[in-house]
Amino acid sequence: MKETTIKHRYLAVSILLTTIMIAFTITSCEDVSFLYIIKKLILPILRLLVLITIGLAIGQIIEALGWTKKMSIIARPVFKFSNLGDRCGAAFISAFLSGVVANSMLVDFFKDKKISKMQLFLTNYLNQLPAYFLHLPTTVFIVLPLTGFAGLIYFGLTFSATLLRFFIFLVFGKIYFSFNQNFSLRSAHEKDASESFKEENLNKTPFKVSLVLKQKLIPRMTGIFVWIVPIYTFVFLLTSYEIFDYLNNIVSSKISTNILPVQSMSVVVISFAAEFTSGFAAARALMDAGLLTIKETVLALLMGNIIAFPIRALRHQIPRYLGIFSPKMGLSLLLTGQSFRIISLIIVGSIYYVVA
Repeated sequence: MKETTIKHRYLAVSILLTTIMIAFTITSCEDVSFLYIIKKLILPILRLLVLITIGLAIGQIIEALGWTKKMSIIARPVFKFSNLGDRCGAAFISAFLSGVVANSMLVDFFKDKKISKMQLFLTNYLNQLPAYFLHLPTTVFIVLPLTGFAGLIYFGLTFSATLLRFFIFLVFGKIYFSFNQNFSLRSAHEKDASESFKEENLNKTPFKVSLVLKQKLIPRMTGIFVWIVPIYTFVFLLTSYEIFDYLNNIVSSKISTNILPVQSMSVVVISFAAEFTSGFAAARALMDAGLLTIKETVLALLMGNIIAFPIRALRHQIPRYLGIFSPKMGLSLLLTGQSFRIISLIIVGSIYYVVA
């Protein structure tokens, strides 16, 4: 009862903080009305919670029905090489369908002590590859018609950066898990192997699934609600005060023009201030006007990606990451993942700048 009481207190504090922030935003921002709050805050939060609930439920059903090993068969050679195990392989395959499902599976495995923290982090980094393919259909048909051959090179470079990170993480996992003397990690692998037989002999009935969902889903969603709602509301408050736009203007004004012509800076600035497609539309206009070459366009798009995307990721993914994972772990995953992404893009961009 004590644990339940503590959770209820956290929930009450979460709702109270959210209410205070909403009231403060409505009273202090002239452009923010109650209807605007419903459209831009309440409905997006509800949509996010529904998606996370579905993702958690799918992940727990997969585990309850013993499908983990079956799903991991495709990725088993790769994840066996990196010593990450079948469960991480199953989360990787799930990431091709939904990042929420994959992250939910990783959290459940970690909390059940079936994988280590390092396994969770590495698999989350590796899941950037399926995430790349997951978002590819929504971007390629917009970018290529706008930027043509320059867009094709841009996609080639971003994909190369994704593959570079993927293989580096695999090799790191191979080396780390081979020489690390942390026996808790080894025991996690042994538990993974020993439970695979039990998994296949579970009573795979609807009652079993409903019991797992009742015991795990409701408590997990309560904890996620406690963090997601106030964090999402706080991000909304910052957006209402145009804090992110202010940061964008500061960073874009400090960009050096030593490598790229001044005209290409408009692509970078638009990538900051506007939505994803606006930077590519600006690049196309500059190319048509003869102000940018293909190489300069590619480098400008890469620079816009490197500088603008991490801020957008922090803006849009913080509530999701801090909700699904613990706040400390979620923030660490988000910051380190974006750091590795930036480094890899700088590497492939530098090679292209020298070679092309």
